[in-house]
Amino acid sequence: MKTLTLGALMMTLSIPGLAAGQSKTLPGEMVTVKAKVEAIESESRTINLRMDDGRIETIVAPDEMKTFNQIKVGDIVTAKYYDSITVRKKEPGEPDINTWQKGLTPSSMGKPAATAAKQRTISAAVTAIDMNVPSITLKGPKYWTYSSKVADKDALAKLQVGDRVDITWTEALLLSVVPPTK
Repeated sequence: MKTLTLGALMMTLSIPGLAAGQSKTLPGEMVTVKAKVEAIESESRTINLRMDDGRIETIVAPDEMKTFNQIKVGDIVTAKYYDSITVRKKEPGEPDINTWQKGLTPSSMGKPAATAAKQRTISAAVTAIDMNVPSITLKGPKYWTYSSKVADKDALAKLQVGDRVDITWTEALLLSVVPPTK
């Protein structure tokens, strides 16, 4: 999902007219994945899932998931993933942001299900623009850098090296587990 998230970031540059202090949100798409529980290791709370393409993925159920013991081999896990990105051009002199928030809400229905969400906001600087490619490079906190081609040259032309932006990624994951249908 990180590839989709970072790719969506560069799509924001194809939206012209982002003046300082304004923000633009780009909603992602809802992705739904189903997998079959192949194995469970109770002590480590590890679950092996067989994906539709045959791959085995291993996940660890958090301690907050009180319904872990209800999950059985053969159950079907449905995961719905959604993300969005908001980009805001910073005002000159505005302080940098580097925050991370996350949360987990277990199902209140007594069934193995949960909603998890996380949000990251960072300030980044435009460190390079190449109108010939066209591309942009951003640098943020703790050695974070990102470079990408940009589809809209006109939008790219409105940015300058040294411009600062706040980028907020929001991701949500909804998980449910049901017995297989007979």
